[in-house]
Amino acid sequence: MESHLEKQNGDVLQKSFKEMISTLPKKSCWGLPEDQYQYQSFWFSPPFLQGALSAQQQFQAQPTDIILCSFPRTGTAWLKSLTFATITRTSYNDSTTPLLSKMPHDVVPYMEFDHAQISINRHLGIPLLATHLPYSFLPRSIIDSGCKLIYICRDPKDTFVSLYHFIARHCKSQNTQPIQLDEALELFYEGISSYGPYWDHVLGYWKASLERPDKLMFLKYEDLVEDTVLYLKKTAEFMGYPFSSEEQQQGVPENIVKMCSFDNLSGLEVNKTGRHREGKGNMETENNIFFRKGKVGDWKNYLTTEMAQRLDQRTLQQLSSSGLSL
Repeated sequence: MESHLEKQNGDVLQKSFKEMISTLPKKSCWGLPEDQYQYQSFWFSPPFLQGALSAQQQFQAQPTDIILCSFPRTGTAWLKSLTFATITRTSYNDSTTPLLSKMPHDVVPYMEFDHAQISINRHLGIPLLATHLPYSFLPRSIIDSGCKLIYICRDPKDTFVSLYHFIARHCKSQNTQPIQLDEALELFYEGISSYGPYWDHVLGYWKASLERPDKLMFLKYEDLVEDTVLYLKKTAEFMGYPFSSEEQQQGVPENIVKMCSFDNLSGLEVNKTGRHREGKGNMETENNIFFRKGKVGDWKNYLTTEMAQRLDQRTLQQLSSSGLSL
């Protein structure tokens, strides 16, 4: 339990963060109830920026930690499920796993917010946590500790479409009016979205993965969809939880993939009716909003040829000379 002094210090810190945030450039956008604030070239909503600043000051990584990093709507919940099921496969089976009664974001906590849950998980020997923070925002202790990071990214067109629908559904649940798709595309194109610009977010992790390949695994959502078992095995190996030849003969990786499939997870009662961050005001979200389609190429159903070409050109321009293609 935190002491009275720790709480007092924490309150003073939060107050100073709020004061600093109030001085930053801001923009009312995406139909969200709160303005987005720009800090060190990235955009955040106030609670997420406060969480980021708090983590930078207070989060202490451990060498055994495994941190799942991503931009929103790029496969975070799926990656959480796959890695959690892999790491806990000797503790739970597909009828006892917490993934049946809790949504993935409640099973693998966010570094910026869920400090109590991180402590509980570590105590249980579950080293997984997650973040949406850009690489340049990660607390120094993460780099210094030598813990492992896994980053997942996705085609910017699918990322945008998924983000647009997520925010539109969230706006409706908060009784605010979502913006039009073309207006949202302009904002995304200009880099104005939570944790955006998207391309800068991806590039930060891409460059770090080239410098520290033993510590940072870089995944593409499309590869994971195309051969989930292969990439799950690679991920398990990277995390230090490889599947034995006996487990592979028994089909353990395939069972995990099946259990964590979009159809299975989205069909669970908790993911259809539960709520994430209940009682946390604008941060409270219906669980079903996190599960939409999970398809590759769904952007074709929403973007005009001109819209798609615009985003593709932006991607080529932003990633030129990086060696990365999306």
